[in-house]
Amino acid sequence: MSMDTVERLVNGELPDPDGDQPLTVPTRRVVIADSLAGEEAELVAELDFEPPFVVVSDNNTHMVLGARVEMALASIGTVVNVHLGDRPHPDMDTAEALMTKTAKAGSIIAVGSGTINDLCKYAAARQDKRCAVFATAPSMNGYTSVNASITDRGLKKTLPAVAQDAVFMDLKVLADAPVRMIRSGLGDSVCRPTAQSDWLLSHLLLDGPYRDVPYLLLSDDETALFAEPEALVSGDLEAMARLARTLVLSGFGMTVCGGSHPASQGEHLISHYVEMMAPPDWQGVFHGEQIAVTTCVMARLQERMLNGAPIELKPTMVTKKSIEAHFGSETGASCWAEFDRKRIDTDQADKLNERICECWPSIREAISAIALPAERIQSILTRAGVPVTYDGIGLDRDFFADAVVHSREIRDRYTFLDLAADAGRLDIDSLI
Repeated sequence: MSMDTVERLVNGELPDPDGDQPLTVPTRRVVIADSLAGEEAELVAELDFEPPFVVVSDNNTHMVLGARVEMALASIGTVVNVHLGDRPHPDMDTAEALMTKTAKAGSIIAVGSGTINDLCKYAAARQDKRCAVFATAPSMNGYTSVNASITDRGLKKTLPAVAQDAVFMDLKVLADAPVRMIRSGLGDSVCRPTAQSDWLLSHLLLDGPYRDVPYLLLSDDETALFAEPEALVSGDLEAMARLARTLVLSGFGMTVCGGSHPASQGEHLISHYVEMMAPPDWQGVFHGEQIAVTTCVMARLQERMLNGAPIELKPTMVTKKSIEAHFGSETGASCWAEFDRKRIDTDQADKLNERICECWPSIREAISAIALPAERIQSILTRAGVPVTYDGIGLDRDFFADAVVHSREIRDRYTFLDLAADAGRLDIDSLI
């Protein structure tokens, strides 16, 4: 997949394999280059953004790139600098504070990666402002998505956000990012097989929506990326360009499909649980590091369910009382509102078992065709030094086991976690 594919998609020139019209995305410009030094003002000027420009960064991203962007933009308009301190949290309190600080902004320029990007997109959406981002790390795939992961009253939510008008990626800056952030980007990319398998399962078993196009956008770069994961951590700019395009196109895949479904399924549910319920003394890790570990779990689960004994579902045993007992009354009530939409009763279990009896061979064949073996996924990650086990991200076994068991209870998204649990086959010992 070349940069030309990204440009054709942004320009509305890439055919939609599922329709007669070209694919469309709201982002107007994506620039991925070896260096963007000295071009910052020109790039923003071409967007016709209204000043004052509020440049948002944290302590680290300000030092890496924010100061450079602030100085450059001062030549084309009034610049207001908003620094969010050290490691800001993507939660509603921080988002509300940012909205106060950007209330008089003409437009918002994010300088950062996951947290900064999400906070700025969300704040811009709430205030009907335009936004662009200068990326500082290839750590996640949310640069071009139209949603933001924000924690609200203890529950990790995917909330509507404005599309970035432009995404600017300086490959030298990305390659100089902390190696863990580069590994995080690989971790957030390697979940494609498990997310696609979960989404396809819900389509084939429950007749939910599904599209192939997000994965067609990724196919060429993914093949090369997974073949040489070591190159990412060696400073190879060509490898970094592949990762950058993969992250951008993954975000566009979510945008084209109108939600995070193509890239966020069971592996993300486990990760969200970890963040929601983390022990007080947990130091935390990058999002993609968590996804690497949870992807390995989902790949093993999917593999064993597809290749194991015949499946027979029973009515869902989880209740509102059990969810509230586990998560607490307030968070539990929010979780139940989501989970109740997908739990199955006796009649639904009977109907699903009839479908499984009739269609499971074809379901298994279709999902197996797009999956990757769990062993290969783990090898890709290990070769780049990405953690693949719960202790590699600082968690103990009992907590992580709870995460795998209870993560399905936080959202209405139907995944192999639900299939296995309702079949009585969520065998933790074989998964973690």
